[in-house]
Amino acid sequence: MNVCNNPGVSTATAAAQSPSASSIQVLILSQALNMQAVSANVLLQAIPELAQLATSGSIGTMLNTYA
Repeated sequence: MNVCNNPGVSTATAAAQSPSASSIQVLILSQALNMQAVSANVLLQAIPELAQLATSGSIGTMLNTYA
């Protein structure tokens, strides 16, 4: 994921650098970005782990295929 091209990051950066930006607006935007990061982390943690490959025996050690 490239965060440099994210519109939310661009908006947050511009708001933080703008002298007319309200600190409350920057705080709310920062909290919204943090909530998105937490949500993305939860989704990534929900991905199941891959099945372990066979390491011995005649099935699955020569050619690994799934039916």
